[in-house]
Amino acid sequence: MNFNATLIGQSITFIFFVWFCMKYVWPPIMNALESRKKLIADGLAAGDRGKHELELAAKKASESMREAKVQAADVIAQAEKRAAQIVEEAKMAAKEEGDRQLAAAQANIEQEANRARESLREQVAALAVAGAEKILRREVNAQTHADLLGQLKAEL
Repeated sequence: MNFNATLIGQSITFIFFVWFCMKYVWPPIMNALESRKKLIADGLAAGDRGKHELELAAKKASESMREAKVQAADVIAQAEKRAAQIVEEAKMAAKEEGDRQLAAAQANIEQEANRARESLREQVAALAVAGAEKILRREVNAQTHADLLGQLKAEL
């Protein structure tokens, strides 16, 4: 066997094999690798987008939470303000009611004092008349009686 002929035959077979692989085997493998490379790149890009969207969602959630806290603080402040206003209104109503009751009591006291004065006047007048009767029974002096009645009128 000739070493050169075998080497040439093997070289031709190898070249034919390389040509066949380059023509029929290599392109589908390269397409599969390219599609897988693209799929992996798309997956990584989607992961990055997901990570970015997660960060945005976290920021939105924290912003929403902050806004909710601000709104809650506003609601609490308004409730406290309304409570203070209600307390103030209740104080004013109680003060007005107290003033009204005080005025009614003072008017009642004034009426009772007037009644007592009238009663005392009537009693004093009755006593004066009784005293006058007693004086008239003892003596009849017009000047003395007039002076006494004048003094009684002044006292009343």
